[in-house]
Amino acid sequence: MSKVLKCRDVGLDCDYVVRAESEQEVMTKAAEHARNDHGIDEIPKEMLPQVKAAIHDE
Repeated sequence: MSKVLKCRDVGLDCDYVVRAESEQEVMTKAAEHARNDHGIDEIPKEMLPQVKAAIHDE
């Protein structure tokens, strides 16, 4: 079962959706998207729990 994270679910006005086989892979892809498309070099530590909570099974 795939894991899914939607950018909108963490409060950003963005339609990006990442799908991966594991939470770690989702986090890696989300960090890459944040860097490339939002100019966020690193997901802030205080935002990590919100991001992880938004990841769900597809």
